[in-house]
Amino acid sequence: MRNLVLALMLAGCVAAPASEPVADLVSGDCGAQSLQELVGQPAAVLETMRFGQVVRIIRPGMAVTMDYLESRLNIEIDAAEVIVAVRCG
Repeated sequence: MRNLVLALMLAGCVAAPASEPVADLVSGDCGAQSLQELVGQPAAVLETMRFGQVVRIIRPGMAVTMDYLESRLNIEIDAAEVIVAVRCG
């Protein structure tokens, strides 16, 4: 019994295999590839735009879920209110 407990404890210490790399987060089905010109622009430009899919605007310190949705457009904005990334997920 002691060996079983020890084996179970050690099993928890084994590193999990590396996950498969996520597909290119820019060229997914969300349209991020065609919106790369937004990177470097002020976040205010987003107020005049309409999107045909779910959009998540991510600001510094904002809590976001780790789920991946290929059709969701993520737009990351830095503390200076400048768009720093446009990607799917």
